[in-house]
Amino acid sequence: MFETTRRKVLGASMIGAGGILNTFGCRATAAGLSQKGNIMLDRIQNLPQGMIEAAQFPLIEAIHGRRSRRFARGASIPDGPLSYTSKQAPAPLGDLEQMLLLTTVAGNTGWSNLIPHNRFYSPNIPNYAGAAGGRSFPSSAGFHTSEIFFTDDNGVYFLPTRDMGAVAAPDGETDMNAYLDAHRSRIVKLADGRLNIPRVPQHMEMHNEWCANVPGSMLIIPVADLAQHMLLVLCYLVQNGACIYDDVNGRPVPGIDRFKALVDTENPFPLSYVEQLGLTEVTVETSTACYAGALMLQALGLGGWMYEGINPFSVLGASGDPEVPGLGFRFDMLEGRPLPHVTGLEGVFEGHCPPHFQTMRAAVESVVARKFGPGGPFNAGTGGPYKKTETIRSSAAPIGEEFVDCVTTMAQYIFDTFGRFPATVPAIFSLMYLQAHQLDTGFYDTHFGPGAYLRTHAAHQQNWG
Repeated sequence: MFETTRRKVLGASMIGAGGILNTFGCRATAAGLSQKGNIMLDRIQNLPQGMIEAAQFPLIEAIHGRRSRRFARGASIPDGPLSYTSKQAPAPLGDLEQMLLLTTVAGNTGWSNLIPHNRFYSPNIPNYAGAAGGRSFPSSAGFHTSEIFFTDDNGVYFLPTRDMGAVAAPDGETDMNAYLDAHRSRIVKLADGRLNIPRVPQHMEMHNEWCANVPGSMLIIPVADLAQHMLLVLCYLVQNGACIYDDVNGRPVPGIDRFKALVDTENPFPLSYVEQLGLTEVTVETSTACYAGALMLQALGLGGWMYEGINPFSVLGASGDPEVPGLGFRFDMLEGRPLPHVTGLEGVFEGHCPPHFQTMRAAVESVVARKFGPGGPFNAGTGGPYKKTETIRSSAAPIGEEFVDCVTTMAQYIFDTFGRFPATVPAIFSLMYLQAHQLDTGFYDTHFGPGAYLRTHAAHQQNWG
């Protein structure tokens, strides 16, 4: 029995496309799925077999079966040992496939559990988090400062979920139909047609020229508000009695001595180190979001991969080429700086820095309002997972005027000194992308031995129609 199960889980290519089996050898049904686990599927009309398969796809199979499968329907490698031209036309993802993938990358998955204890805060709880909702990927201290954009043949879109309230039912069961609808309703279309990314070295790594952002594909683009993240990092430092000094210019932040009762001014952290830490944190955040989506590709039977081989300035809209507007983010060329300073997409995703905020104090106050205002993690009126949610949320350590003054002093100094915020890292950051497309299995059958793709890929057309 164990050997049979092992072959089914690890030897995906040994399972025929016509027999979609779970790890116990039982054929899955919509009714059966609705009676076990926490996901209710039976309310989805015309439920495709692919959805049933995805809901029961083993995690270990997704991990071991994850590969970068770049050859989409309609693709061509014109020469070389792996030359092949697809005999199939490009084909888009279906709506259900798109929504399953988008919500896997950055869906709201319920309420965050917050950080429950720090003995220096007692009897309060730490007030680090920026959002009350949990998402499909982790974020440092629950800051959640990133959002996702995406593009397909039909247009360019924005899906905001970082401040989305939980959509899971109180008993823990998720009505998948309601869950997907709640996310679908949040999608904002920004432009018609696929995002234009020219296939030349200025905009794209040439090893991706033949396969990136191709017709039929969906390209998911996480973007982090690193300016807001750095304000939350400064808040975190002050929340734990620390501050920064300007190691770039070799001097303390003027006026920081006024806050000796709040922070340790004798042992500050170097500014450049703190900003490198923040950049690393959002890199992890956006990359794990893409990795979650990469695992879902295996369950859905889609091709694709996560990668960074597209110029982020071209994607954001800061390449300087008017024919490549990208996502349309604002950028400025600052004196003495060779790279664009991207700050935000007005009215859609604005970085927490000027010119989108008149002063750094206004940006700091916005961060505090996000924590304690309506819908925030430390607002008594926000829902939650606790039996006494109102009591828990209202027990977070408060943030007073002196705290805001201290964070503002550091943030405004950075902006005034360097002409930008943050000083040494981008205000808006994008690096990792996830692409999904219909896989052309003919390429793999021609050039690879058995096992180049999973049973879900082999049965994709049959399972999804």
